[in-house]
Amino acid sequence: MANILLLEPDAGLADSYAQAFAEADHQVFWRTDAQAALAVIDDHAPALVVLEFHLPKHNGVEFLYEIRSYPDCDDIPVLLHTNVPQDHPGIGRDYWPQLGIHDYLYKPETSLDELVKRALGLMTPAGV
Repeated sequence: MANILLLEPDAGLADSYAQAFAEADHQVFWRTDAQAALAVIDDHAPALVVLEFHLPKHNGVEFLYEIRSYPDCDDIPVLLHTNVPQDHPGIGRDYWPQLGIHDYLYKPETSLDELVKRALGLMTPAGV
């Protein structure tokens, strides 16, 4: 069982995602904003972050810059799962290494099964 930090402002989506990850025997810590998510990182050492770009107060990029400034967080894989298209300025593939993004899924084109499959793949040694 691994800890997954889910940053998702939509409660309905978060509930669906959390159930799917729980069925795969993982603990999900759901937060809607970056500040609350930082406390999860301190207390529960997530093996993965599933991140929506649009968050209240701060956006996903600001959150990533924040966690990447902590030495203990350099190796946490991040799956950007968002409604923001990949060609949006600031989150394109060219920025992934600097932001620590390991994978990207566009919500309107992603099934729940695909989300879980790709997320779990990032938590294996071959996926990192």
